[in-house]
Amino acid sequence: MEIRKGTREDLPAILELIQELATYENAPQEVTITLSDLEADGFGSKPLYHLLVASDGMVIYGMALYFYSYSTWKGRCIYLEDIVVKELYRRRGIGRQLFEALLDEARKFGAQRLQWQVLDWNEPAINFYKKIEAHLDDSWINCKLNKNQLTTTLP
Repeated sequence: MEIRKGTREDLPAILELIQELATYENAPQEVTITLSDLEADGFGSKPLYHLLVASDGMVIYGMALYFYSYSTWKGRCIYLEDIVVKELYRRRGIGRQLFEALLDEARKFGAQRLQWQVLDWNEPAINFYKKIEAHLDDSWINCKLNKNQLTTTLP
């Protein structure tokens, strides 16, 4: 198995992983992204995201989806949106390999911070992050507006 940059040809498997993650997080109905969206947003002239995939050349076992961000205090950063490993292949070190490959990308980019979120009930992920001595910050509150709210006037 190797960790490599994702390609357009990987996108059907990536969408399956996204759907598997949504099911794991009890929100399969929330996935509205399409293959066309993934292709346009990740492989256009200005990619909005990047992929690392764990693959043996035929099967994709997992992926890390990330994007570049910028901090007013720190400068260059990377935001890890998701690491997903197919359920059948979890607990084999694939997620760690993807994470380590992302660390390499962050170093090459000159990132001052790598940031991500984890659901408070996802004990396997939380335990991994504790094991690697990640700072689990409970002082920030996550905020978001959904698509409908983005199209209406603020109250």
